[in-house]
Amino acid sequence: MNKVVASADEAIRDVCDGATIMVGGFGLCGIPENLIRALVRKGSKSLTTISNNVGVDGLGMGLLLAAGQIRRHIGTYVGENKLLEEMVLSGKIDLQLVPQGTFSERIRAGGAGIPAFYTPTGVGTVVAEGKETRSFDGRTYLMERGLKADFAFVKAWKGDKRGSLIYRKTARNFNPMMATAAKITIAEVEHLVDVGELDADNIHTPGVYVHRIFQGELYEKRIERRTVRKVTDVQ
Repeated sequence: MNKVVASADEAIRDVCDGATIMVGGFGLCGIPENLIRALVRKGSKSLTTISNNVGVDGLGMGLLLAAGQIRRHIGTYVGENKLLEEMVLSGKIDLQLVPQGTFSERIRAGGAGIPAFYTPTGVGTVVAEGKETRSFDGRTYLMERGLKADFAFVKAWKGDKRGSLIYRKTARNFNPMMATAAKITIAEVEHLVDVGELDADNIHTPGVYVHRIFQGELYEKRIERRTVRKVTDVQ
């Protein structure tokens, strides 16, 4: 089955107001830049987004934030985004912060069809408020629900026309898990190849999870915070 679409705009044609969207990436690494820009152009509102963070001011998911398209966000930290901080404090956006390991497992569980699981992370903190607890072997655990979405936006290095994906290094991050946890998974890739060109043993996301795929363009791949070592004399 050929799952190729011509552009990011065509790929997100049915993302409506109120949709829940998982967005791959960690900071600015491995983010689906083209899909995010297309969603800004489309203008869908009242979105619930599920992503590790919300990009930075003026880039990545920060564009959706600035356009006022996000109503609720589930993630792990505020990061370098001053606008997000201001919007949370002013009550313009509902932010649910989740411990990063719990966040990963909630997505994995959602993709695996597991409705809930128990974890010791967050016991005795504000994270535990309103959640069921249970004791196992003398230790208290919180029940956490799996996460699922209407759409998953993922970014891969290579993909074939049936949707099989290969990620490159750190850009792999949350993308493979999110690809399994949505009703419709849309993948943008740097290199789109014919079926049979990918090494089957190196495929990270099988094409069965992907519904639409296209070759992206204009990747900035900006570094969120550049840190360089001071030059010192070498003896």
